[in-house]
Amino acid sequence: MTTLNNWRLPDGVDELLPPAAWSLELVRRRVLDVFRSWGFEYVEPPVIEYLESLRVGSGSDLDLQTLKVVDQRSGRLLGVRADMTSQAARIDAHSLPGDGVRRLCYAGTVVHANPAGVLDSRVPEKAGAEIFGAASLAADAEVVALLLEVLRVNEVASSVLVLGHMGIYQSLTAPLSLPQDVERELFAAVQNKSETDIAGLLGRRTETQHLVRLPMLMGRHDQLADARRALAGAPPGVEQALDALEWLAARVAALHAPVDLRFDLAELAGYGYHNGPVFSAYQPAQGGAIARGGRYDGIGAAFGRARPATGFDVSLKQLLRPVRAAASAIWAPCLAGPDSAEQSVALSARIRALRAAGETVISALDPGEAPPATCDRILTLADGAWAVRPI
Repeated sequence: MTTLNNWRLPDGVDELLPPAAWSLELVRRRVLDVFRSWGFEYVEPPVIEYLESLRVGSGSDLDLQTLKVVDQRSGRLLGVRADMTSQAARIDAHSLPGDGVRRLCYAGTVVHANPAGVLDSRVPEKAGAEIFGAASLAADAEVVALLLEVLRVNEVASSVLVLGHMGIYQSLTAPLSLPQDVERELFAAVQNKSETDIAGLLGRRTETQHLVRLPMLMGRHDQLADARRALAGAPPGVEQALDALEWLAARVAALHAPVDLRFDLAELAGYGYHNGPVFSAYQPAQGGAIARGGRYDGIGAAFGRARPATGFDVSLKQLLRPVRAAASAIWAPCLAGPDSAEQSVALSARIRALRAAGETVISALDPGEAPPATCDRILTLADGAWAVRPI
C-alpha cells in the first residue's frame, strides 16, 4: 500500500465522525441507563477470547463470522468477538457463579468477518441484555418489553415487533432426521422464506408440507388462528410453541402498550443457538432488523453450567437519528503578555465554572486565532468580570 491510499479502510469497515460519533455515544448512554433502571448489571467482556469460548450453539454462522488470529503468547487460536451473547453466557456460567436469576447487560463493538448485509458494517456497535436462570415465559416477556422501552427512549418511530418460536421449526424437522448439510440448507431456505427451495430440498411428501407452508404463516394476532389450522396434525411441540407465542404476545402488550406486534412462524433469529421464543424489531426506514433476540437455554453447558437464558441485542448505529453540527460552544480568548496573569486566573475560573455547568468551552491557543463554526458565544471582559456574549 502506497502513501497515496494508506488512509483507506478495509471493505465494510466504517468510522463515525463529528457530530455522529457523539450522537452514538449519547445513544449508548441512554440505552445503558434504561438497562440500569430495570436492574441489569453491566459487564464488559474482552474483545478477543480463545476461539473455543466464542463457538456456541449448533449453527456454523457464528464461527464463519468470527475473525481468527494466532495468539503469539500461547500459540492457540483467538477469535475477535462477532457476538456478545456467548460471552455473557460464559460470564454467568463461570465468572459469576451462583444460583437464582441474574440480569446482565453490555455494550461495545463486535467484528464480523463479512457484513451481514450488502450495506451493513463489519464493525457494528451492539448493546444487549440477558436474563439467566429464569425458565418461564415471563422472562422472555421482560426482555421484549425492555427492548421496546429502549426503542421508545430513543424515539424510534413506527417500530414493528415480530415474534416467532424456534420450537415450531425444530418440532417439524426433528422427525425427518436430515443430514447435517441438508439441515443447514433448509435453515437458510426457511430464513429466506423460499418455499421453492424448501420444497426442492424436502420434496412434496405429506410429512414435509408443514415446512413448505411455514414461510407464509405470518401476520397480525388474528392470523395466529389461521396458522393453527395450517399446522393441524403437526408434532405436539408445534401446538405448545403456538400456545407460548399467544401467551407471550398478550403479556408483552400488557407490559408495554401500545405495540405493533406481528407473528412470523419462519422467524429464525440469531446464530443458530436459539431454542425457544425469538423476536426481531424493525423500523420502516431501516433495511433490516435493528434488534434480535430470543431464548437460548443450555448454551452455558459449554462453560460448565447449563442455565435457562433469554435476551437480545440492538444495533446502536441503527438507533442514530440524522444529526448536524450545532453552534452551541463558547469561545474563550487567549491572553498573552506580562499584564495578563491576573485576568488569566479569573478567565480560567470562569471557564471551569461554565464547563461544570454543562457548557462546552473552547479555548484559543493563540491570540489571533479565530473561533470555529461551532462557537456562537464568546467570553469577554466587561467591568472586571468575564461575561458570555453572542458572537
